[in-house]
Amino acid sequence: MLELTGPLNGPARRSRAVALLATGAALTATLLGTASGAAHAVPTTARTTAATVAKGPVKTKAGAPAIPVANVKAHLNQLQSIANANNGNRAHGRSGYKASVDYVKGKLDAAGFTTTVQQFSANGSTGYNLIADWPGGDTDHVVFAGSHLDSVSAGPGINDNGSGSAGVLEVALAVAREGYKPDKHLRFGWWGAEELGMVGSQNYVDKLSSADRSKIDAYLNFDMIGSPNPGYYVYGYDAGLQSLFENWFAAKNIATEVDHEGDGRSDHAPFQNAGIPVGGLFSGADYIKTADQAQKWGGTAGRAFDACYHRSCDTYANLNDTALGTNSDAIAGAVWSLSGGTTTPPSGKVFENKARVDIPDAGPAIESPITVSGVTGNAPAALKAGVDIKHTYRGDLTVDLVGPSGRAYRLKDSSANDSAADVNATFSVNASSETANGTWKLRVQDVAAQDVGYINGWKLTF
Repeated sequence: MLELTGPLNGPARRSRAVALLATGAALTATLLGTASGAAHAVPTTARTTAATVAKGPVKTKAGAPAIPVANVKAHLNQLQSIANANNGNRAHGRSGYKASVDYVKGKLDAAGFTTTVQQFSANGSTGYNLIADWPGGDTDHVVFAGSHLDSVSAGPGINDNGSGSAGVLEVALAVAREGYKPDKHLRFGWWGAEELGMVGSQNYVDKLSSADRSKIDAYLNFDMIGSPNPGYYVYGYDAGLQSLFENWFAAKNIATEVDHEGDGRSDHAPFQNAGIPVGGLFSGADYIKTADQAQKWGGTAGRAFDACYHRSCDTYANLNDTALGTNSDAIAGAVWSLSGGTTTPPSGKVFENKARVDIPDAGPAIESPITVSGVTGNAPAALKAGVDIKHTYRGDLTVDLVGPSGRAYRLKDSSANDSAADVNATFSVNASSETANGTWKLRVQDVAAQDVGYINGWKLTF
């Protein structure tokens, strides 16, 4: 988020809301679980819900999946690693920012999105916006979710705004995993040079024709969603979108407040100024949490929501997992609700091994095999490997998929910064050079001492 100049304790600025009322039904995310039973294609179960949207009719639609916070944190771990390798930051004009764009783009390309990198200039350097479109949906009605990807030069920017960027990325990848077919067109954006004054998003909006602007039914912005002393703020600029988020949180018994700290300070502003309905979420920056807020949200009164805002300590350790996971789920809820559509079960054959295999602490690699037969030709370029590992410190683990040829495909690196438990994720692997039939193995190694775990099961979807 762009830094505020001037006093922090002045009167709150009033938000301008579009006069559009929305009642909205409570949005309850369905859990994204692993398949059980015999090895066969398992359709995703979706509960239909209804909600009011900013523009367009109310529709009945597929329910959003839960977003695994482990997946979101895996992206943040990669952004931290990128900053570590590039002088400690991911700022505009620095090598760390371009590496961040390349990482996000690679994930989206592998998932089947159509990506576009838009260049612009700011402060004598080339900047980059990344736009990702999900194929299908009515392109005259666009639901757009975005976040800024750049950090300040002082630090890696993991909460500001790796958190929003990783949350939006994982929601986009969930769209692909679910085989989601929205009624409206879905677009996702990662903006450059926000910390210089929303330069990237302004550049994008300026290049839109008036006709293209009118096709965007809603722009949703997510700037800082994992603050370590978090609040739960919703944008109040559009009454319909405000109600959408408020109802989602109310269904989970989470109180919300309308955000004023972020007024005009993030990438929603160029869209709002162009007459596009905007909404979003925010977990707090350098404002101080009050006693009343601590009572309803937890945390510590008298301290900033994020004491590391725009500082070198905004690292992977500067996150609240509960806020990060809850807000990521809320992003998915809004995207599914606003876009309508249906969920298509995964196609192809599923092969699964549910046998437990213990992982020795700081010991040799262990393997769990799956024998594949009856599949013609080579494995797909987007082979899905679903992994369920129970472990008390997943940062100790390296995880590889080993093909019938013996070639290993790295799914997860170890990381001393990743202290969360368990690996429960689906990885997309380009295994097109492998013959599909044969023995595939999940290889796991614990590379550090003191924590234990086991493979609970895994599966391959062809």
